[in-house]
Amino acid sequence: MREQVQILQRQLDWFKKQLFGPKSEKQVVDLPGQDSLFQPEEAPRPEQPADEEKRTIKAYQRGTGKKQRDDDCLNDTGLRFTAGVPVEVIEHLPPELTGPDADQYDIIGTKTTYRLAQRASSYVVLKCERPVFRRKGTDQKPVTTPAPFNVLDNSLADVSLLAGLLVDKFQFHLPLYRQHQRIQQAGITLSRSTLTNLVKRAIDLLRPIVDAQTDNVLRSRVLAMDETPIKAGHQGRAGPQKGKMKTGWFWPLYGDDDEVVFTYSNSRGRLHIEQVLNDQFSGTLISDGYAAYARYAAAQKGITHAQCWVHSRRCFVEAQKDHPEKATEALQQIAKLYQIEDTIKEKELTGEKKRQYRLDHAKPVVSGFFQWCRDQLGQGGLLPSEPLTKALNYVLGRETSLTVFLEDPDVQPDTNHLERALRPIPMGKKNWMFCWTELGAEHLGIIQSLISTCKLHDITPYTYLVDVLQRISQHPASDVSDLTPRLWKTRFAENPLRALIDPRHPDRQSKQPEATVHAH
Repeated sequence: MREQVQILQRQLDWFKKQLFGPKSEKQVVDLPGQDSLFQPEEAPRPEQPADEEKRTIKAYQRGTGKKQRDDDCLNDTGLRFTAGVPVEVIEHLPPELTGPDADQYDIIGTKTTYRLAQRASSYVVLKCERPVFRRKGTDQKPVTTPAPFNVLDNSLADVSLLAGLLVDKFQFHLPLYRQHQRIQQAGITLSRSTLTNLVKRAIDLLRPIVDAQTDNVLRSRVLAMDETPIKAGHQGRAGPQKGKMKTGWFWPLYGDDDEVVFTYSNSRGRLHIEQVLNDQFSGTLISDGYAAYARYAAAQKGITHAQCWVHSRRCFVEAQKDHPEKATEALQQIAKLYQIEDTIKEKELTGEKKRQYRLDHAKPVVSGFFQWCRDQLGQGGLLPSEPLTKALNYVLGRETSLTVFLEDPDVQPDTNHLERALRPIPMGKKNWMFCWTELGAEHLGIIQSLISTCKLHDITPYTYLVDVLQRISQHPASDVSDLTPRLWKTRFAENPLRALIDPRHPDRQSKQPEATVHAH
């Protein structure tokens, strides 16, 4: 009964942590003063490091009454914006300068203040007027000026609307029904199913680009792979599962060139790993502790399996409550590895220098850690069901995979870079909750592959999508890889194709409004 109570208590603590606990995986010793919500008062508190750097907080300067600001502050209001942000200049003139005695005053200077404003509606209807003409004095048939190029034939949607729908939903997680409400409030009547069809047709155009990006990812020498669940498709229309959604899985791949691809499968089995890699990949495969990766790597030639230290670390975090001293000691030893990695980044070591530094500094720490784990199991006194026993067995069973990064400087000790890239998937589930069909899940993987890769390469997804949606119809199919975000940045980013609504569009010939209101 005592053992059963302990198991139930651990489960309760896990649920409390999910609901109320901190999202960060840092230890309490890493965050001074940030204790767990359910940590008992008698728990030992970490000592404050003596050499901790103090943060300088700028206060009000004595005698001026003004707060000291950073050097990079753009103006007195603290508002910062880039050169691409549109700025409208409003002249605010007093009555003295607009009345009959205005010529009696001299303007000495100008005071400038900034305000961040928002328009009530961001939707615009483009009225394209195309003249019909013919040569004078002839019987030639009238000629109609061709319509401006549009991505989708016979569609009411401009490319700016297509890119905006995709970015709002898949980058900023605004579901289509909310975008539909916003369009209605702007005074535009449009069917919600029309928005769904527009998104589907636009993503279908982008599929060849993602296929080309997948081929390049599979040519990587070091590949990170993971899986995350998502609700996609209905279970059926009859039986006890009626109306429920099936669980599908996204399998993201992260390659050497900072490209990520989200592949979809309706199961979590090893078969999908074989289908995706399809004997095209050879090198080092980094993953978590899921056994399907290890079995696949063992059955393939030319593949080395490396595993994640962060997932190993989590096992000791779960064991901290029952064995605080030993679990904390294990976490501190793992923390030394990341201190060494931080030093490598600070010194900007690469290649053979990075490998040698790891062998000189990280390898003794790793060897000592595994020996410490074996010593804990050899001492006895630990039940097989205890969390510390499970944590020790977890890392010792993966000792070979956890040491791969020591010999290969291109292998990272964890999959944190991949987990950061797949974050939009669980974040999106909080908004759209599920995909109605498995095809919708595949479309989600396609567009999220491009948006996530754009963010990895510091590309604005909206600018990228506006360009490639127009360019893909005229770009050679054999060079479709040029449209992947990595190559697009070097070849087309300096002069991208613009939407018709953009004033920089070469064919833009908009008329001036009939009336202009000036605010004074």
